[in-house]
Amino acid sequence: MFKRIVLFVLTNLAVITLLTIVCRLLGIDQWAAQRGMGLGGLIIFASVFGMGGAFISLAISKWMAKMSTGAKVITEPANETERWLLATVRRHAEQAGIGMPEVAVYDAPEMNAFATGMSRNNALVAVSTGLLQQMDREQVSAVLGHEIGHVANGDMVTLTLIQGVLNTLVIVLARVVGRLIDSWMSGGREREGEGGIGYFVTVMVLQIVFGLFASMIVMWFSRWREFRADAAGANLAGRASMISALQRLSANHGDTSLPQTIQAFGISGHLASGVKRLFMSHPPIEERIAALQNAR
Repeated sequence: MFKRIVLFVLTNLAVITLLTIVCRLLGIDQWAAQRGMGLGGLIIFASVFGMGGAFISLAISKWMAKMSTGAKVITEPANETERWLLATVRRHAEQAGIGMPEVAVYDAPEMNAFATGMSRNNALVAVSTGLLQQMDREQVSAVLGHEIGHVANGDMVTLTLIQGVLNTLVIVLARVVGRLIDSWMSGGREREGEGGIGYFVTVMVLQIVFGLFASMIVMWFSRWREFRADAAGANLAGRASMISALQRLSANHGDTSLPQTIQAFGISGHLASGVKRLFMSHPPIEERIAALQNAR
């Protein structure tokens, strides 16, 4: 269930880095500095690239998800399981009041699922073969309801807006601090343009550092919205089924086929502390089960 967040954040960081390099190579930063762009102009400049990067990430999220997982969209069901999958997603989508998403299956041994897409009526819901093999249909239905809940709640669009605002702040702060450091290194002398390679390296490093702090905020929002999606799954498939699905996930702590770089974001249900918890895209499963059990 976590792939949509990891793919979105990593893609967004890659887009921002690429846009920064392009700005440098094309001399856009230099052009802006030579025309005395103040803080207001810098914020407008940053908003265009910051929001642009976030929405580019959203626009290509379905393509990225399919490419990275090898998910195969079901166009014509090949067996009874695929027919049941399509029917269940269609039923949940109708109950949630959204358009029918694309439904896909990807080959992975762990129990997992994700949803992504540009809007409530242009989404993708995908499940792993491990999920279909190791859960009963009531549990799978609850997982599908959870993912439909993300789509119906407009979580990806909300996340895009949050990420766009944070991108804007990252770009502005990196350049403001970069100019201060460049001025200090030059002994307070005024430079024409944006300075040399030192300024560019400083901005790149600061964007990575500030970007990590921004990711913490994104992950906090991600953890919060998981409780809402669990509630949606309980509403669409039944509270007992949603709790049962989470308990099944909690009991599954085997190896994952995910790349090492994103394993820490997995929905393993392990408790984390300190800095590691700040980068968790999902709350511990025990907390999610307790929230459902205590819901009225």
